[in-house]
Amino acid sequence: MENKTCEPQRSQGQGAAGVRKRKASKGALEQSTGDSNGTADGSVRQSHNGTTSRHRLHIRAQSPNAGGKGNIYTLILVIILSFSTRFYKILEPPHVCWDETHFGKMGSYYINRTFFFDVHPPLGKMLIGLAGYLTGYDGTFPFIKPGDKYEHHCYWGMRGFCAALGSCLPPLAYLTVQELSGSPAAALITAALLIFDTGFITISQYILLDPILMFFIMASVFSMVKFHSDRSRPFGVSWWLWLGLTGVSLAGALGVKFVGLFIILLVGINTAWDLWNLLGDITLSLAEFGKHLCARVFGLIILPLFLYTTIFAVHFAILNKSGPGDGFFSSSFQSRLHGNNLHNASMPEYLAYGSSVTVKNLRIAGGYLHSHWHLYPEGVGAHQQQVTAYLHKDYNNLWLVKKQEESDDPTSTPDLVRHGDVIRLEHKETTRNLHCHLHEAPLTKKHLQVTGYGMNGTGDSNDLWVVEVCGGRKGELVKVLRSKVRFLHQATGCVLFSSGKTLPKWGWEQGEVSCSPYHKDTPSSQWNIEDHINPKLPNISLAVLKPSFPEILLESHIVMIRGNSGLKPKDNEMNSKPWHWPINYQGLRFSGVNETDYRVYLLGNPVIWWLNLLCLGLYLLMVFIAAASLHRGYNLDAKRRGHTSVLKGGGGMLFLGWLLHYLPFYIMGRVLYYHHYFPAMLFNCMLTGKVYTQPPHLAHR
Repeated sequence: MENKTCEPQRSQGQGAAGVRKRKASKGALEQSTGDSNGTADGSVRQSHNGTTSRHRLHIRAQSPNAGGKGNIYTLILVIILSFSTRFYKILEPPHVCWDETHFGKMGSYYINRTFFFDVHPPLGKMLIGLAGYLTGYDGTFPFIKPGDKYEHHCYWGMRGFCAALGSCLPPLAYLTVQELSGSPAAALITAALLIFDTGFITISQYILLDPILMFFIMASVFSMVKFHSDRSRPFGVSWWLWLGLTGVSLAGALGVKFVGLFIILLVGINTAWDLWNLLGDITLSLAEFGKHLCARVFGLIILPLFLYTTIFAVHFAILNKSGPGDGFFSSSFQSRLHGNNLHNASMPEYLAYGSSVTVKNLRIAGGYLHSHWHLYPEGVGAHQQQVTAYLHKDYNNLWLVKKQEESDDPTSTPDLVRHGDVIRLEHKETTRNLHCHLHEAPLTKKHLQVTGYGMNGTGDSNDLWVVEVCGGRKGELVKVLRSKVRFLHQATGCVLFSSGKTLPKWGWEQGEVSCSPYHKDTPSSQWNIEDHINPKLPNISLAVLKPSFPEILLESHIVMIRGNSGLKPKDNEMNSKPWHWPINYQGLRFSGVNETDYRVYLLGNPVIWWLNLLCLGLYLLMVFIAAASLHRGYNLDAKRRGHTSVLKGGGGMLFLGWLLHYLPFYIMGRVLYYHHYFPAMLFNCMLTGKVYTQPPHLAHR
């Protein structure tokens, strides 16, 4: 019934018809936008304390209404189709495919408790290793290269585990879209897109991190939506359950790959919007708001952070044996690994002349001072022996510490090196001295080139380096492992420096070592003596150098982040650009590099991918039309309100999820591949289901 309350007329020419028109427009706007407690039919739902609320939440989650057994049967069908498509020919091909080389090998490392380095957090690899262990895999297959036959090795458990988690994606997406829209048809469209897409099928069938990551992303979204569905019943059992599961899923996503930060950002944005609306609810006391805030801090920050650190605690506890990843980490980190030369080791405490040493840069993943027989190519400074930073332990990392003027008596007790001494470092394998001269460095052009020069320890004045203990005084002794040391080139005044840049193929993709004219103390210009061999000196135990858990946790993250940003494409490898992905421009070769009878190529179904791309544009068009109509005060009919329901029913959240999982790749400096788009594709498929189907309460008006 029309409201008869009189309104003051702004002009004499504006009559009752104008007033009614404004009221009708206002009513359409209110009906179209809704409120936080509004029901599907436009009625007002009471808040938890019995009063109404006019603040709309970002996600308008609606539990599916009618349908009952039909919805259950549909969900069962979705589950059956999803698992059957993912497990079909799961053992084919019976050889290593693409990144199974890495993640299968890392699963073996967990079974053998061998330490390794990877650019991703450990949860995914731990779960792969656990799946292999529980299904009879003994961790002995070498995973050397794609195409290697598995033969008698039991690999089905690791592939089956990844396929099982990949099979959960369509059912979770089905339940999420149905919860958001109340439309079984929208949910079924979403599930069908995921079930029958060849890309999602293929990426779920092999030993990869992607299906594990996407499972936790999808679980985070579903749990978040279910949590919002219970917002009218706060602090109940169901409310706490879904809040806790959201936090657990967030920890899982971040524990598999750092891409999990994007789903954390999505949940964080929606939570901030939720809290903002609660703060504006005048029926809610500040004490009640404080309870809501504390609950979300616990469930979405403290709980995930605790679980995430627990993942690393388990990771470090399992991988306690020395392995191929030792050299990426500091000397103190390595001292905790069984079998490492620093574990429970003993060596001379102070650096001495005549000692064989390894010199490690103090920047994270800075590497060892290294040289080899290869020369710098023509056009890259002087055509002399290369000096690099190498991340792995190697005989070519050994250097002899010699005096400025050779006068060693082999029978006498060696003299100790002190702050301010002038020394020469002779490469033990090639007998050439560490050398610097007035040629620019290969990559850092403002620095000078460092080379290996001379023969049998004979060189020139450019081989002399002044030893400086950081923060030390003249005459102070150099302590092995504990002293931070700089090497100042006597002739030019520059300091030995590890830039962290990777040399091209001619430098074997090792790190650049240069001589910096800038004397500011940074980890890149600081070094420590790690291995110290001198039979003429007494040894001391190094057990006191073992780091604490917070120290190794911080160091491991810095190493992972720097390693991730330093990934470069390999020769003949099919890397791609982010704009390639939505249009399905180019896939990824999983198998077929060698002469095999079974070839695998990762490529999405073009119909599905282009349909999703079309729906992205259609969604933006619907947003513009709805916003323009409401802004101009049009009275929207049921069909137009069906379009705006895409906004109210979580379409905005799904579109934001797509943006957050796609746009950041445009600013990443690392190598990118086609499979990086699949998390964003999850949100695109759910948005397509929303766009093409109206909720039931609007479709039947």
